[in-house]
Amino acid sequence: MERRRVVVTGYGVVGPVGNNSVDFWNNIKAGVSGIDRITHFDLKDHTSTMAAEVKNFEYPDKRAAKALDPTSQFALVAAKEALEMSGLAPDENIDSFELGVYGSTGIGGIGTIEEQAFNAFNKGIKRVSPHMVTKSIPNMVSGNLSIELGARGSSFGLNSACATGTHTIGEAFRSIRDGYQTAVIAGSTEAPIVNIPFAGFEKIRALSKVDDKDRCCMPFDRNRSGFVMGEGAAFLILEEMEHAKERGAEIYAEVVGYGSASDAYHITMPDPEGKGDIRAMQLALKDAGLDPSDISYINAHGTGTLYNDKIETMAIKEVFGQHAYEMPVSSTKGTTGHSLGAIGSIEGMICVKCLEEGFVPATVGLEEPDEGLDLDYVPGKGREMELEYVLSNSLGFGGHNAALIFRKWHA
Repeated sequence: MERRRVVVTGYGVVGPVGNNSVDFWNNIKAGVSGIDRITHFDLKDHTSTMAAEVKNFEYPDKRAAKALDPTSQFALVAAKEALEMSGLAPDENIDSFELGVYGSTGIGGIGTIEEQAFNAFNKGIKRVSPHMVTKSIPNMVSGNLSIELGARGSSFGLNSACATGTHTIGEAFRSIRDGYQTAVIAGSTEAPIVNIPFAGFEKIRALSKVDDKDRCCMPFDRNRSGFVMGEGAAFLILEEMEHAKERGAEIYAEVVGYGSASDAYHITMPDPEGKGDIRAMQLALKDAGLDPSDISYINAHGTGTLYNDKIETMAIKEVFGQHAYEMPVSSTKGTTGHSLGAIGSIEGMICVKCLEEGFVPATVGLEEPDEGLDLDYVPGKGREMELEYVLSNSLGFGGHNAALIFRKWHA
């Protein structure tokens, strides 16, 4: 089967440092952090106090918002921005059955579930909302997007914890490359900064307990103490290259490689030898037909947890050898926080912007790298440089690993 080329013709985002792609990217470049003290719920009895909340967000249709969990609200705003940028119009310049929706989330409408459980236990079962099911189940992200945007192709969501967004874009890439779709609205969303699930992450000691917005998220730093939760959504419009060219679309980047593998080791800890992460990156390189030395930059998973940063660094060294020391490897979570199922698509969009503008973002929060963490993590501030291929790396609870490779577009 002929492998078709897949390009990015649009992108959109809602996030802690901007509710559209222009504001978001400008703040990423400037190293502005979206992390601050939590406002979404009462912090009484909580041991962690910081998160990267979406700010100043209001869904444009107040009536419709009542039937939509924030996961779907974020997704709809981000996907609409992406689709508008792309110029795709179902049944005008693309058959609506050729436009798919891969809209994913890690934990879905968890805020709705918490809210309705409170109603049931404290006000009685009759106070449960009729919107409870359709606001909370994870597939409502893709369902709402399909209905709202008029996309009749394949519509579903994936779930692989913190690798969800990267897997989603990767599987959409494959579906177009192999001829199953002409274009896909691909991305993920998350609204997890909610009282009970937040407490759950505290209980497994995953979250930073540092009560200082400037020092709570410190990827690769010797004083790192856990990740900082974030929220938001990002979507890319992936399109078959010839279709995009024929309709005169502006192209922002090309997707050229995707790899996926599992640790089969532990439910929360990555494999200590990084086997799954190594394999995912190797498969992405093989899929793209590239040598390790071809990669210009890696957007690392870089959560600021003790084990992730150490093991991911080790995996990068194993895959890239000496070249690991010659290319920048940064984490943008010091700016965005870690938005679980949404973060892979947010970082995928960041990679597209890196290629578009020739810029590598800084690892915000990094002050003193830990022993053995000796790569170029871009401390201090970002830098302008020529980029040809960038790799986005993701790891998730359950041992999920995924890697994507994007290429700079040459008209």
